Amino acid sequence: MRVSSQGVTVVALLADPDAPTEIAQRMARMLPGRLAERSGQGRRFDVEVVSEPFTAAAEDLPTLMHRIMDRGNEGDWDIVVALTDLPLHSHGRKLMVDLSHEHGLALLSLPTLGGFRLQTRAQRAVEEAVLSLAAPRATGPAGPTGSQSLRGPFIGRLAPVRPGQIGEDEIADLRYVVSGPRGYLRVLLGMVRANQPWRLVPGLSKALAAALATGAVATVNSTIWNLATSLSTPRLVIAMVGSLALMIGWLIIDANLWHRTDEVSPEARKTAALYNASTVVTVGIGVIVCYAGLVVINLVWALFILNGRVFASTTRTPLHSTEYWTLSWFVASVATVGGALGSGLESDEAIRAAAYSKREQERRNALRDDQGD
Repeated sequence: MRVSSQGVTVVALLADPDAPTEIAQRMARMLPGRLAERSGQGRRFDVEVVSEPFTAAAEDLPTLMHRIMDRGNEGDWDIVVALTDLPLHSHGRKLMVDLSHEHGLALLSLPTLGGFRLQTRAQRAVEEAVLSLAAPRATGPAGPTGSQSLRGPFIGRLAPVRPGQIGEDEIADLRYVVSGPRGYLRVLLGMVRANQPWRLVPGLSKALAAALATGAVATVNSTIWNLATSLSTPRLVIAMVGSLALMIGWLIIDANLWHRTDEVSPEARKTAALYNASTVVTVGIGVIVCYAGLVVINLVWALFILNGRVFASTTRTPLHSTEYWTLSWFVASVATVGGALGSGLESDEAIRAAAYSKREQERRNALRDDQGD
């Protein structure tokens, strides 16, 4: 690791576009002070953010690390830490971080940090990586030791993070991976967060328009009144779950969001299962948010439009708060089915743009192109 003549260590945060770049830009304002405080010895740090799609058309670690090394050689930096929101794999495990102390490089996969407090965890991870790369080298027969071992978010008695296996032809000399069911769940939550499921709501404008129109008509329909007042709570729950499942399944099938692989290896199948699980959870969260919004909108509409005497004469049930709530709940289920039909008017590209981050869209498009060839 080189230190400039002014005694300043220059750190480059090489980030994939979108979420990784945003995270890098936020942490870049605090990193110099944090690194100087933790490193001691009067050392100073400068941090630069470089936004580039360095993971384009590649997910294997040796290729990515060589790309990072080549990019680092082009810049006047002492340390390069690369951030990506794609899940990376190493010998059947999910990669958290790769480090090369010889070249001053680190590669961090953000999904392995989980879906909560991502900014804080990412900053701590970058701090540990930079401090490890900036520390005096202490190399033994088994590779980097001593001060080069990572702490903080990488290891811990309860953390599902373990040192990972490194191939002989790789430039990395220290690797951490996540393993076990808790590690799988952690990566899954990280992938879902990277997809930003809340974007699904405004992204499905035609489906929402169909759902709102269906809800508006159903709210003033006397048959729906009778059904809503006669259904028990378990049946209302079944109607809700069924409509949500129909909407989720229709979006995934109609937009071809299900990930398929032609490879028969266990690792490829586990990877496909992870991607499909993240798709189901991402779309599920978005649909549930839409459903909750429909309940609220239908309730407001019912409070405005319904007449108590007409409702009571039709259903022989007084129109009280319970009836308002039950009707709005049931109408939301009916409207969700209408929204599923309306989603057929959306283009596949619009649904994918709403369901996935830009980097995940590019990754899946590249996979489809490879399978088509």
